[in-house]
Amino acid sequence: MPNQTSPWQEAGIAAVLLAAGRSSRMGAESKLLLPHPADQRPLLWHAAQSVLALGLLEVVVVVRPDLPALVEALAELPVRIMSNVDYAQGMATSLRAGIAGLGPDAQAVLVVLGDTPEVDPQVFAALLAAYQAEGRPMTLPVYDGIPGPPTLFSRAAFPALAQLIGDQGGRRIMVEHPDWVTRVPLPIALIPRDIDTPDDYRAYVQRR
Repeated sequence: MPNQTSPWQEAGIAAVLLAAGRSSRMGAESKLLLPHPADQRPLLWHAAQSVLALGLLEVVVVVRPDLPALVEALAELPVRIMSNVDYAQGMATSLRAGIAGLGPDAQAVLVVLGDTPEVDPQVFAALLAAYQAEGRPMTLPVYDGIPGPPTLFSRAAFPALAQLIGDQGGRRIMVEHPDWVTRVPLPIALIPRDIDTPDDYRAYVQRR
């Protein structure tokens, strides 16, 4: 029986998972290494698994070079690791590293934050449908009026992503090129919960 390609593969969509943050508000080496309450695997492993489950063209994970445990957490998963030596300069450097790690067949990239280990499948599905319908450089979920992650960029946006600096992300592109953006309205209940502080993590564990 021939292998079936997913809609994401057919559209040439890859993913970049950003996992090189400083975790400055957590007070730990990396919040991404905290254990998931379901099975004690690192949160980063779960974030990567949720992306891999989509059947994308490829998945690139951007990590810090000073934390080999991040790479160890992903050792058994079919992802490409990119080490960002400039991670301390902000998220833009990780975006650049991730884009640089994509293969030539990638026509778009889904940018996912490592500290959102559980994105509702409905969010991913809505982004894909909107991108396929509109094909604009940036497809952004808006949760009851609040822009949030993850974000889908077509190859047309790659040069603009490469020009970002510091902690700038897709919002700068949204401001500078409003005509590039497809906004996908979603209920606030679907907004991914990020884990930035010890209180965030405790609340996440209790909800599980």
